[in-house]
Parts: sequence; structure tokens; C-alpha cells
Amino acid sequence: MKNTYKKINPKSSEHIKSEIRLSNAKADRIAKVIARSGLCSRREAERFIINGKVKVNNKILLECGVNVTSEDRIEVNDQPLPTKVATKLWIYNKQRGYLVTNNDPEGRPTIFDQLNKKIDSRFISVGRLDMDSEGLLLLTNDGDLARKLELPSTGWLRKYRVRVHGYVIKKDLELLKNGVIIDGIRYGKIDAKLDKQQGSNAWLTLGIREGKNREVRIVMKYLGYNVNRLIRVSFGPFQIKNLASGELQEVKNKILNDQLGFSKPVNKNKKKF
Repeated sequence: MKNTYKKINPKSSEHIKSEIRLSNAKADRIAKVIARSGLCSRREAERFIINGKVKVNNKILLECGVNVTSEDRIEVNDQPLPTKVATKLWIYNKQRGYLVTNNDPEGRPTIFDQLNKKIDSRFISVGRLDMDSEGLLLLTNDGDLARKLELPSTGWLRKYRVRVHGYVIKKDLELLKNGVIIDGIRYGKIDAKLDKQQGSNAWLTLGIREGKNREVRIVMKYLGYNVNRLIRVSFGPFQIKNLASGELQEVKNKILNDQLGFSKPVNKNKKKF
């Protein structure tokens, strides 16, 4: 199919921006509005914009620094933006052997293959767990909320139960208290505790606040220990507790309000979950 986005005049975004400024309605950044719809994360929304796949009032947009209001018509890939629904948050106990992605070119199993039958709305994950990791994964239908919870500035502690191969020396774990630099990348403070040594394996509990890609595995390898099991047991105030592997649980309205500082908007057309 012929790409209809190649011949775009970058100045069109300035024209869109000037039109939108005339509106008296409350305005928000375009990527934020797209993310709030639950279509995708804010980062993905920005990529859609840069690639010329977003239209505002039938004009293609090419820059992210544009504000829009409820009066503007927004399309992504020539489809109207989904109507904003009540914000939902789920706790999911991810099983080992599943990817946290919508589509895998290699055809490997994903959590979305499992969950599309259980969740009746669009949803995205808050961060990721790699294929060989398991445990608590937060899911939401609000892309803006997902971004907020992923940011290191949120400061939420993420706890992991980790099994490593080797005889763990407690002094090694103390090296992580002030953070470490590995291959030029700085990893922040990690609270690490040896729970028990089981033959040639050991169980640890690790607490981190940044959550860089494969951080636990990289840091443990740096200390000379190979991770053979990794389970996230908590993410901020949310805990896996007795939730069975592969099971899903929706966070109640009151907890959303208490922990995140907002209430779910009322959705009169809400379907039963």
C-alpha cells in the first residue's frame, strides 16, 4: 500500500497549533490525551505523531508540542481516538515464559494472548517483566497513568524474590547499598538481603526504585551470581500476596483513590468484569 505520509509539509503543525490556541476549552498535550484514551502509552503516542500517523481536525500532525481540547477531532492511523472510559488498574501475576508485548514476530506466547479474553477494554502494562521473569505486573487502560507509575520520580519501591546460583557472601550485597556502575550505566541504591542458602542456590530479597531494563539480572551477574528465578512480589503499595500464577485482580476504587490520589470517573456504560 502506498505510504500517504511521505509528502507532508512540516509547517502544517504550526497551522494546527494556531487553530487550537483559539479554543477556550481546557487544553492538554496531544500525546497525553492519546495516552489517556488507553490506546497506547505516551511514549508510543509520541512515536505515532513523529511518524505522521496522527491527525487533528483532519490535518496531519508532526510535532508533539501541541495542545488539544475536547473540541478537537483526533485520529490515529485514520481511526477516531477511543472514547475515554473509567480508569482501571489491575494486578496480574505473570507466568514465566510469556512476553509482555502485544505482538511477537517470532510467535512466542504473550500475556495479551491470555488476557484479551479477561479484560473487556484496551489495556497496557506498567513497565515490563522479561520472558523468564514472573510475578506482579500492573495493567491499566490509562496510558497516562502507566507513564506516571513507571517514572523513577514516583519513588515506588519494587521488591523481588530472587534465586541465584552460587554461595552468596553478605558483604557482596552490601556493595549495592550506594549503587553501582556497570558498563558505564549507573544503577541506584538496591536493598539486598540474603534469605537462605539452599545447597548451591540462594534466595534473596531485593528492593529497587528505578527499574532499569534487566536491572536485577545485570547487577547479580556483576556480583558473580546467575539468576535462575526472579519473582516480583510488590510494586509500591500493590502486592502479589496470594494471587495465583496467571490470575488477574482489579484494584478497587477506594484503593485507587487512597494510593494514587484520584477516584475513577463514573462510567455509566461499564460492563461487568
